[in-house]
Amino acid sequence: MTLLYQWHELGRAWMAPLAYMAEANARIFSAPGSWLSSLPGAERIAAGNELIYRIGKDYEKPAWDIHEVEVEGRTVPVVEQEIIKKPFCRLLRFKRYTDDADSIKALKDDPVVLVVAPLSGHHATLLRDTVRTLLRDHKVYVTDWVDARMVPTSEGAFSLDDYVAYVEEFIRHIGADNLNVISVCQPTVPVLAAVSLMAARGEATPRSLVMMGGPIDARRSPTEVNSLATRNPLSWFENNVIHSVPMPYPGQGRAVYPGFLQHAGFIAMNPSRHFMSHWDFYANLVKGDLQDAESHRRFYDEYNAVLDMPAEYYLDTIRVVFQEFLLPRGKWKVNGELVNPAAIKKTALLSIEGELDDISGLGQTAAAHDLCTGIPKARHAHITVEGAGHYGIFSGRRWRDKVYPQVRDFIAKYAD
Repeated sequence: MTLLYQWHELGRAWMAPLAYMAEANARIFSAPGSWLSSLPGAERIAAGNELIYRIGKDYEKPAWDIHEVEVEGRTVPVVEQEIIKKPFCRLLRFKRYTDDADSIKALKDDPVVLVVAPLSGHHATLLRDTVRTLLRDHKVYVTDWVDARMVPTSEGAFSLDDYVAYVEEFIRHIGADNLNVISVCQPTVPVLAAVSLMAARGEATPRSLVMMGGPIDARRSPTEVNSLATRNPLSWFENNVIHSVPMPYPGQGRAVYPGFLQHAGFIAMNPSRHFMSHWDFYANLVKGDLQDAESHRRFYDEYNAVLDMPAEYYLDTIRVVFQEFLLPRGKWKVNGELVNPAAIKKTALLSIEGELDDISGLGQTAAAHDLCTGIPKARHAHITVEGAGHYGIFSGRRWRDKVYPQVRDFIAKYAD
């Protein structure tokens, strides 16, 4: 492992004073009470400094910031609760409260949903809109993955097998009999594995599985993400993207795929779009379009906040999912147990894909139906969301107005 991570942290430390100075300049050249804001060109100076600040600043994990939700025309408070704390993940529940007797009964009767968030670069808060929308009609739990650089090496390694075990534990704790599981992107694979293994052992399985934009069979409609994994051997990933966490983080010495490298990869997939987004942000600040500028801030506060992934888990995923395709080939073993989706008999299955998804191509998620042959055909359903990219199927207006009503109705169909 090279010293790249250490050099990145050193560069970030050097950049911090410039970023803070730029933030101060942006404020004093834009504050209404400052005489500097009345100087010619003050708008451009303030906008340029804020752009420098946002490019150079550190982005911490965003808060979930879900404090209330509208349920049947009533606004009810929401409290975030930590249900289980594991070294690499917290199981959270967003609990709704009300004093109205009729509303209490309605809330208690709502279906239970576990949202399994991806561990693939961004924090689980990327699913904030997904969770907030589901709270209208459901009791919602969500997996909140921990940044690997914050996990001491004394906690041991974390592999793809461990991920599957975490999902199994969470399902058992909540209670599979009345549970519906929604997996978004990467976790479609370990979630399907977890439920398959539970079914094969004779354990209770969730009432329904909703799989959204995930690489169940990455051989179908391969994207650039898939191509990167197949054109390089596993040793290339070990030698080029795995680095050791430096001081002073609690996970010092842990082998990880660093978040800053993942972020660079996200940007490299579409650099022109990000350049124009930042240029538009600068222009909006200059002309005083504060609403669009604030939308830019909200998006990049989330997009630029990334976490480190444990090396074992990342390399397992590359090998199992994107290189050897072990799940669709029927050859994946988790802790010695063969993953056989055909063992699932009672759980209803809904797959959702975006027509324009450039991360998980069309057909990759729908492949789950071909594997789950034990589920009666009447309990299978699929949605292709026209005009939607990867994020559009679980976040934004298209998710709220088009996708969610179908997900809600599917879950309700199997709730009793």
